[in-house]
Amino acid sequence: MAELTLYGYFRSSCSYRVRIALALKDLPFEARYVHLLRDGGEQHTSDYRQTNPQALVPTLVDGPRVITQSLAILEYLEECYPQPRLLPAEGRDRAYVRALAQLLACDIQPLNNLRVLNRLKQDFAADERQVKAWYQHWIKDGFVAFESLLEQHYLAGTCCYGNSPSLADICLIPQVYNALRFDCDLATMPRLREIYDYCVSLPAFQAAAPENQPDSE
Repeated sequence: MAELTLYGYFRSSCSYRVRIALALKDLPFEARYVHLLRDGGEQHTSDYRQTNPQALVPTLVDGPRVITQSLAILEYLEECYPQPRLLPAEGRDRAYVRALAQLLACDIQPLNNLRVLNRLKQDFAADERQVKAWYQHWIKDGFVAFESLLEQHYLAGTCCYGNSPSLADICLIPQVYNALRFDCDLATMPRLREIYDYCVSLPAFQAAAPENQPDSE
C-alpha cells in the first residue's frame, strides 16, 4: 500500500504539478479527490480543513507528515526522494530553475486561481468576458518574461534547463495547459511552446494530465 497520499483535484494546476513530480520519480501514491466546485467546494468541509486549514489543494501526506503548498511539496519530494533529480547540481543553476518555477507558481497562478476568479465575479460583477481578459493579461505578462529568461540564459534544451524535466517544467506545463484552456495567444512564445510540446509527449506528464485522472469530468 502506498505510503504517500495526495489530496487534489484533476484541474488544479497546483495538484497537476505534484502529480508530475510523483510520476517522474515513480512514486506510488493514493489519490483522494477534493472537488473544488461541488456543493460549494469540498475543500471547505470541516473534515478537509482539519487536513489543510487553508482549504486548498494539493495536500501531501507522507506517513505522519502533512505537507501543504505545491512548491513546498515539490521541494520535499526532491529532498526525501532525490532520484531522478529535479534540480541541477550547481547552486547558481538551482537558483535559476527555482526562479523560473516561482515566476509561474508565485506570480502568475495565484492571480488566476479559482478563488480569485470567483471573487472578480461575486464582488466586482465581472462577466465571463472580463474574467477571461483578466486571465489572459496575467498569462501574457508572465509568459513574456519567462520566454525572455529562456532566451537570455541559453540553458534550455528540450526542457527549461537542459534536456531533462526540472522543477521549472513541472510548473510550466500546467500553466500552459490552463493558458490554452483560456484561449491565450502564445504565438510570440515559441520556445515555451516547444518545451510544452516536448514535455507533454513524455509518459510521466501524460500520466499526470488532468484528462487522465479518475476524477476528470
